[in-house]
Amino acid sequence: MDMKDFSLEGKVAWVTGASYGIGFAIASAYATAGAKIVFNDIKEELVEKGLAAYKEAGIEATGYVCDVTNEEQVEETTKKILDKFGKIDILVNNAGIIKRIPMLEMKASEFRQVIDVDLNAPFIVSKAVIPSMIKNGHGKIINICSMMSELGRETVSAYAAAKGGLKMLTRNIASEYGQYNIQCNGIGPGYIETPQTAPLRVPGNPFNEFILAKTPANRWGKTEDLQGPAVFLASDASNFVNGHVLYVDGGILAYIGKQPQ
Repeated sequence: MDMKDFSLEGKVAWVTGASYGIGFAIASAYATAGAKIVFNDIKEELVEKGLAAYKEAGIEATGYVCDVTNEEQVEETTKKILDKFGKIDILVNNAGIIKRIPMLEMKASEFRQVIDVDLNAPFIVSKAVIPSMIKNGHGKIINICSMMSELGRETVSAYAAAKGGLKMLTRNIASEYGQYNIQCNGIGPGYIETPQTAPLRVPGNPFNEFILAKTPANRWGKTEDLQGPAVFLASDASNFVNGHVLYVDGGILAYIGKQPQ
């Protein structure tokens, strides 16, 4: 084995919604591995916030305002990236939202919004990027899935439906475009410490206690826990891994939970 296979030197990586959180952690890992970083977000202020964070981390990054649910904007952004860098080697479909609403209280418009961002957008961005990957003879697409690609839970019907669909989109992209040396895989994070989950992690919160009891690692994941898997799936070390979802969940999916005392 050649450890150089894990290097991303000279690669161009586009991570959607990577101004902060999981996307920022993955893009930072790619930069450390040698990749040039491109990211987008839906608002100018988020892009500026992201650029400042990358600069503070010593990372040179290029940011664009782009709504990944808007096909025209995605095509324009793809063209800008290709004009500037000449290629897109790695795409991470990271942008996503969640609405924690009981199904019977959820409006169809709210359901559609989650599906649009979490499932339709990865389709739109992948569709825009794949032709250049075919032309270059290689490419890596990594979809940020979820444990909800496999499990259901109260209040997340739209999110679970979207992430389950994203798992199957991942497999289908691998099936259609593996012949062009394009690998499409997913990462399924467990419960990760991010600004969005901060209210859930308050000590004494029953949900926090539930997650700790259900996780063999007995802790919430950190964004850093996703960096190694993300680099692996973006590198030549994973060239024969395709259509797979790598769950980074501290063992939740393997565990039935603690026996009542």
